[in-house]
Amino acid sequence: MDPVLLASGLVVDFGAVRAVDGFDLSVGAGTSVALVGRNGAGKSTTMRVLAGVLPPTSGTVVIAGVDAAHDAAAVRAAVGYCPDVGGLIPRATPWEHLQLAARLRGMDGDWRSRGRDLLEQFELADAADRVTAGFSHGMGRRLSVVLAAFHRPKLLLLDEPFDGVDPLGVEATLRVVAEARAEGAAALVSTHLLHLAVEACEEAVVLKGGRVVGAAPAGELVGEAGRARYRELIT
Repeated sequence: MDPVLLASGLVVDFGAVRAVDGFDLSVGAGTSVALVGRNGAGKSTTMRVLAGVLPPTSGTVVIAGVDAAHDAAAVRAAVGYCPDVGGLIPRATPWEHLQLAARLRGMDGDWRSRGRDLLEQFELADAADRVTAGFSHGMGRRLSVVLAAFHRPKLLLLDEPFDGVDPLGVEATLRVVAEARAEGAAALVSTHLLHLAVEACEEAVVLKGGRVVGAAPAGELVGEAGRARYRELIT
């Protein structure tokens, strides 16, 4: 079976600065991979390229068999993306975000029950009619994950979904990743929180200076020995 995500030789330059330097990754259906590393390692830039938000300087991205350079619209339809910052409309409510997403993605009438279930799961139901301008950072993070998972994408891209999120929000995000995998989707979770990366995913890929410097089954990065191995890779 072809991978849901196949990235080959990705390079991203911002002037003289190379933010991503030859990134390669394959993620299969029903699997989850953590993209880990220190702040500034290139994780968010890589995620933006995979989501189709930022074009690479060179390299290819193929999602669900579609080359992003040839059919960007089809790729965006297959992806659910939670950006590391922003992405919400300050004067819109969570329910209005869901209505807009359903309309843009051509979702049928069942979207309402799906939306209500996700808002309940992430404890946002009571805030469904409040504008997001008044949300805390953690509430915004939770809503961004809801919007990413809403249309049951083939590829779920979550960039720093645990940042500033309380334990109940973390549990809800872990469930979303598990549910996506159970439905045959692939998930890529970017985070600098190693203990949550290994809980959410089966494999961890370590970035440093825009390069992949290591990869391991998530279980091998648990405990003091795992943390020591991780420290060696990122320092």
